[in-house]
Amino acid sequence: MNKNIRLPFKSRVAVLALGGQAKNTVCFAKGASAQVSAVARDLATPEGLLGFEKEAGRYLRKKPRLIAHDLHHDYASTQFAAKLKGRGLRLVPVQHHHAHIASCMAENRLNNKKVIGVAFDGTGLGADGSLWGAEFLICDYRGFIRAAHLKEVPLLGNEMAIREPWRLAAAWLDGIYNDRFLKLDIKFVKGLDKARWQALKKIYCSGFNPVLASSMGRLFDAAASLALCKYKAGSEGELAIALEQACVGHGEGLSVYEFKLINKAGTCIIDPAGVFKGIIRDLKNKRPVPDVAYSFHLSVAGMVREVCLLLRKSSGIKRAVLSGGVFQNKVLLRLVSESLLCEGFEVLTHRDLSCNDSGISLGQAVIAAAGS
Repeated sequence: MNKNIRLPFKSRVAVLALGGQAKNTVCFAKGASAQVSAVARDLATPEGLLGFEKEAGRYLRKKPRLIAHDLHHDYASTQFAAKLKGRGLRLVPVQHHHAHIASCMAENRLNNKKVIGVAFDGTGLGADGSLWGAEFLICDYRGFIRAAHLKEVPLLGNEMAIREPWRLAAAWLDGIYNDRFLKLDIKFVKGLDKARWQALKKIYCSGFNPVLASSMGRLFDAAASLALCKYKAGSEGELAIALEQACVGHGEGLSVYEFKLINKAGTCIIDPAGVFKGIIRDLKNKRPVPDVAYSFHLSVAGMVREVCLLLRKSSGIKRAVLSGGVFQNKVLLRLVSESLLCEGFEVLTHRDLSCNDSGISLGQAVIAAAGS
């Protein structure tokens, strides 16, 4: 069933938003209402792509004037939009994480006022051409500034880093300890295929430039691989879900791992090196894994709190909007919301739509409509 969303403003022209690649939905907005398609599809599959084209074609018959789409050229939805060029339709590219925040703003019927948007997911193409996924945006429907983000990590092997999260954990540890991490007295290192790691690192150091990503999803993968001693994942987010589940029944009196906020050319960079050092210290001291998992969640919530306080001080904005697939993690969502509320923030989260990529078509639609 399609979902009807009442918008906080009227769109002067009809907009068709084509969503992303995975968990795809399309959205048709006109006047003060928007309709989001029901089925979230993976456009990498033939059946998903066929269903998307059928749904998009149905909305095209309603004569939209604007076509909103993601920045990523490899997305099938973006390629579909490109084929519409020259048909009297105006194409509006929309940054992935801006769309996440705008979708939550629209769902909460928020007028065009600036917010601190916290968008955490796997990856989405950034405005600078790099991969983003742990973003703090000062934004409204009309635009955004990337005010803060997580320090980038190399995705060694690109997509293989998702299927083999040990690569992410090893990349973080190598960045902190260099080759000394291979001598750490923890289970993860003892079970690591050191020859494979050395081969990967040799390629990396030989001048081959791996993809860098500022990704909260990949940070969770790395922490989960390290703490749970898991080297492979059957699906994206599998280890992050396991890390969340390990937190059940824990939390009283646990400490937060250290992290640093670094100012780089006016942008705040979150360096989680201290988090990994804390996890290793606790694993060496045989601290229960559920406690380690909960302390990691507390630490990420602490990052959000500290960055939002910093941005509120510089901007005066007191409203925080949380979106992106990582916030499907109920433990993290609760910890972040509680910490921000305690600091006097107004916190907006999704109500009817999911915080994952199935909601970004609505964000694309309202951004395009606001700029028309």
